[in-house]
Amino acid sequence: MKMCPITKRGPQRAGGYSNRTRATQFNPTGINRRQVNLQKKRIYIPELKKTVTLVISTRAIKTIQKNGAFATLKKAGLI
Repeated sequence: MKMCPITKRGPQRAGGYSNRTRATQFNPTGINRRQVNLQKKRIYIPELKKTVTLVISTRAIKTIQKNGAFATLKKAGLI
């Protein structure tokens, strides 16, 4: 399953009706799956003097930049 190990974000269900369909009759347009924006990143952890390769979401990359790699990965239970 495509899921970010840090933010625990997975795919979401999306879809709906166009305004024209809504105005005329009930006609389902179907349900789409919106995937998370996952990126493969190598992250250096200075406390461990180690590099880790992870597939994480772009939101998780921002979190790592803000809080630091060691703190974020420890909170997520990856270290």
